[in-house]
Amino acid sequence: MNIQTIIKLLIDAGIEEREAKKEVKMLLEHFCNYTEKDEILGHPITEEHLRILKNKVEARLADRTPVQYIIGESYFMGKFFKVSPDVLIPRPETEILVTKAIELIKEHDLKNILDIGTGSGCIACTIADRTNAVVLGVDISSDALRIALDNVTRLGINNRAVFRKSDLYSKIREDEKFDMIISNPPYIPIGTELEPEVKHEPSVALFAEENGLQLYRKIIMDAPKYLNKGGWLIFELGIGEASAVKSFMNEYFEGVNFEGVNIIKDFENRDRIIYGRLI
Repeated sequence: MNIQTIIKLLIDAGIEEREAKKEVKMLLEHFCNYTEKDEILGHPITEEHLRILKNKVEARLADRTPVQYIIGESYFMGKFFKVSPDVLIPRPETEILVTKAIELIKEHDLKNILDIGTGSGCIACTIADRTNAVVLGVDISSDALRIALDNVTRLGINNRAVFRKSDLYSKIREDEKFDMIISNPPYIPIGTELEPEVKHEPSVALFAEENGLQLYRKIIMDAPKYLNKGGWLIFELGIGEASAVKSFMNEYFEGVNFEGVNIIKDFENRDRIIYGRLI
């Protein structure tokens, strides 16, 4: 048995070769403390390493548990965040969302940010870590919020990323105003067939009614109550949802109008991020 044999187990199960190699590397680092440095220095992978690795890969494939849940961590924008089946696994597309949000925060010196559906807290924590803004992350799931609090402690930003249990704006006070509302809301239409790994993620963070648009509608409708004048609204988008969300932001609802609404494409040239400024 060698590394290539174990990688082939993943490939034969339908996992793309590049991803399979990445997963094996993650498992080696986490469970065997074997890193790229060991490889460069020519340190051998022992039989014990291979035994542990094979066991973890077999556990991964038994029910297609995502490797991030097996190791309890996920890499996002240069940091490792704690994850569990109570929260979504951060994805590269969300890095586009956070990168744009940080750019806007720095350019316009934004101070108070609301992260709706914070989950693991990766968005709130990263913004607080890389800007001078204070971020309030809200989520309907108490289990998710416990993970978010652990991630705040990991980054040492307890006073600048804070969390609250809230169903969207339900626990936001009338006197609380924000310079930006950011959200990666549930946007998969109910009934959509998912990849086996995605089925392990919390359905409340994945699916939305109204063909995936329900949470965008609710967030946009009430955004003017909680945004300062000239405040920003920025979302991650589901596939094919850009046109409808843009319509919601452009006077679809009475008294709701955002200017300069822009869309950013992802790595596969799909409309993925939308943002605009409250008039």
